[in-house]
Amino acid sequence: MDYRHVFASNLRRIRHEKGFSQEALAYEAGVNRTYMSKLEKGGSFVGLEVMVKLAEVLEVEPADFLKPPTRKSRKS
Repeated sequence: MDYRHVFASNLRRIRHEKGFSQEALAYEAGVNRTYMSKLEKGGSFVGLEVMVKLAEVLEVEPADFLKPPTRKSRKS
């Protein structure tokens, strides 16, 4: 399992659920929007400090980003 892609999928899903644009989330977390885009595409590894900042802004636990998708949420 590639946790970079698990993180990317969860970040995208949680961001949408919370109603943030990529730009707004990047600003609130203090990261570059281009970096945010790479994270959501699975093109970059996230550092722990950034993961914690994103979790704080989105009001979730950092571990929520690393939870593998359940069978129900997997696309067929």
